Amino acid sequence: MATDTHEDVREPSEFQDGYIPNAINIPIKSQPDALFLPEEEFEDRFGFSKPTTDKEVVFYCKSGVRSSAAAQLAQQHGYQNVAEYRGSWLDWQKQGGYGGIVRCGSKKN
Repeated sequence: MATDTHEDVREPSEFQDGYIPNAINIPIKSQPDALFLPEEEFEDRFGFSKPTTDKEVVFYCKSGVRSSAAAQLAQQHGYQNVAEYRGSWLDWQKQGGYGGIVRCGSKKN
């Protein structure tokens, strides 16, 4: 399986204010169709390769609402290994740069 990737689904202005290292920005509010785009169109729009469906994709936003919507969209598009960082950016900051990832369908311990 390919390595996992963190998808920050906040808007670009929020992403520019800080993000989890190695995260990519796919803003769910302004680009809800992003994961449904063909690979080439996705790369043209965002400037990086579209995550493949064999990767674990971990979604986060500011507090967890948008990341949940993004995780549902990813699952609809055929992503099998989807996770959410439910505390999202606020938890990441509160934890000093470390937080918990929750696999879809599970509860945070």
